[in-house]
Amino acid sequence: MKKNAITCLLASILVIVGAFVAGIARSTEGEVPPAPPIGTTVEDFTLPDADGNERSLNSLKGKNGSVLIFVATKCPVSNAYNERMEKLAQDFKARGVNVIGINANAAETAAAVKTHAAENHLTFPVLKDQANKIADRLGASVTPEAYFLDGNNKLVYRGRIDNAKEVTNVNSSDLRDAIEATLAGKPVAKTTANAFGCSIKRA
Repeated sequence: MKKNAITCLLASILVIVGAFVAGIARSTEGEVPPAPPIGTTVEDFTLPDADGNERSLNSLKGKNGSVLIFVATKCPVSNAYNERMEKLAQDFKARGVNVIGINANAAETAAAVKTHAAENHLTFPVLKDQANKIADRLGASVTPEAYFLDGNNKLVYRGRIDNAKEVTNVNSSDLRDAIEATLAGKPVAKTTANAFGCSIKRA
């Protein structure tokens, strides 16, 4: 009887400790709110760019839509996509779709964001979401993570850019497919695809 009581007590202690550790992990990483459903209209927002100038979504979006991509300066996965993100921005700019980068990592300064963009030849604007308000609003959890909005700011697609960090392994260009379908006036076949990368380090 006494042995069973001790066993139960130890088990209870382990459960409590486990819950405590899990709680610390969650608070360190930051709670990630759920993403808005596809079809939701994303309200206009304002964030500072790397020079500290306030920029709004409506002032930066293209006439046919915009792609919001959460990026990082140090994440190896995000950095593996630098050339692909720039190519995406160049390919669709003339077709009325603008790419907008958002850095929501608390420890990455605006100066670091500016230097990173210059060194990697990123011509699209990268905004600083220091308090994670837009990352929270969109439920963004990793870098890179993309959101495609149509010309009316309606969410059409969210998730990964494509299926592989290494460009030679890409066989599913989910984001491009969603943009192409929307521009052609067709329904998007795949509206979500799980993003992968480094977790956003929230404030």
